[in-house]
Amino acid sequence: MGWKSEIEKMLTEFVGTDVTINDFSSVGGGSINETYKVKTNEGDFFVKKNSVSLYPQMFEKEVRGLQILRATNEIDTPEIIDIGESGNDSFLILKFINTGEKTSSFWDDFGRQIARLHKHTNSYFGLDHNNYIGSLHQHNNKHDNWSDFFREERLERQVKLARNNNAVDRETVTAFDRFYTRLGEIFPEESPAILHGDLWGGNFMVSETGNPVIIDPAIYYGHREMDLGMSKLFGGFDGQFYLSYNRYYPLENGWEERLNYCNLYPLMVHVNLFGGGYLKSVRSIISRF
Repeated sequence: MGWKSEIEKMLTEFVGTDVTINDFSSVGGGSINETYKVKTNEGDFFVKKNSVSLYPQMFEKEVRGLQILRATNEIDTPEIIDIGESGNDSFLILKFINTGEKTSSFWDDFGRQIARLHKHTNSYFGLDHNNYIGSLHQHNNKHDNWSDFFREERLERQVKLARNNNAVDRETVTAFDRFYTRLGEIFPEESPAILHGDLWGGNFMVSETGNPVIIDPAIYYGHREMDLGMSKLFGGFDGQFYLSYNRYYPLENGWEERLNYCNLYPLMVHVNLFGGGYLKSVRSIISRF
């Protein structure tokens, strides 16, 4: 743990008194990050660590996303302590979140909070900086309308990457081209909404008090149905979440079918990251065009 002393130094500056790491333990991770629960004389902290050379500025982007979400005052996010580097190690320090049991109103609260988050809008689709979706670069160039943004910044980039890696066939690419011509009639016109950007079941937690906390954002201003689509991609949230969301920010008719089109983006991200059966899911959606 070569970065231990650097973390102790940063925590000392944050707390205002000498901080010593007493113990640390792995809490999972994956192909991108190593993650640890770090126990100190001043409480517990969460540390994410990855490679500076492989994922430049990844944690800086994550911090900016968390700060933007936190500034809306609509839903809880982890408390940010600091980011730092030691050699080729980059790390992010957050306050450790002790998990609890969901309250009886958890899903209703979660749906309401995401609905209210989506009411925070902007004059353009995109963001003032690029970030990451998983380990892939996510481009957020500004556009005046959703169809152009979704096509140019989300789908075309992923399809091109898949073609370059021989991960997608020409027939599927042609189906995407046909799909692009229909975008203007598929999605209802709405103002850009601030999105979590990667809102699946692994990116929310239940706090010690039983309330929702969202983590690991890939934010941008987009069509709000993108977050809802992602929430259904790997099993879906509890049905009460969607009932509550619709109560506080009603969706246009046909939203459930459109979620499949929204999910072409995260599915293509998974094609490019993992391959396998994700292309089959893409084909089942896009083949109707």
